[in-house]
Amino acid sequence: MSTETTAEQAQQELLDEFEMFDNWMDRYQYIIDMGKQLPAFPEEWKTDALKIQGCQSNVWMHHERDGERLRFQAISDAAIVSGLIAVLMRIYNDRRPADIRDTSPHFLKDLGLDKHLSPTRSNGLNAMLERIYRVAEQEAASA
Repeated sequence: MSTETTAEQAQQELLDEFEMFDNWMDRYQYIIDMGKQLPAFPEEWKTDALKIQGCQSNVWMHHERDGERLRFQAISDAAIVSGLIAVLMRIYNDRRPADIRDTSPHFLKDLGLDKHLSPTRSNGLNAMLERIYRVAEQEAASA
């Protein structure tokens, strides 16, 4: 009697939430507000090894395996990027590697993020996604 959602379901729920907003200013504010809800990120995790390359702002991402699941935690020094992290965590955190690997990030196009983010923010978002998918690939291969 599991009520567990998949990454794809989480992505669809997020898309449904964004339908409430008529304009991009409201969407940006919602993304920023989501970022304010991120859990505290330990200072000792702010290392070069955990830093995401390709982001204009500073972004660190930590992951660990917990049984069959991957748990991610990340933080940025920029409000909008923290919000984008929160979006990614909502979809990909606490999932099985295969679920992550099999869920394409169509929310980027569906929400219009691919058109409404600056190129540098877009590059950073893609770098974070690449890290998540690479970790899922490695963990799936080692399972």
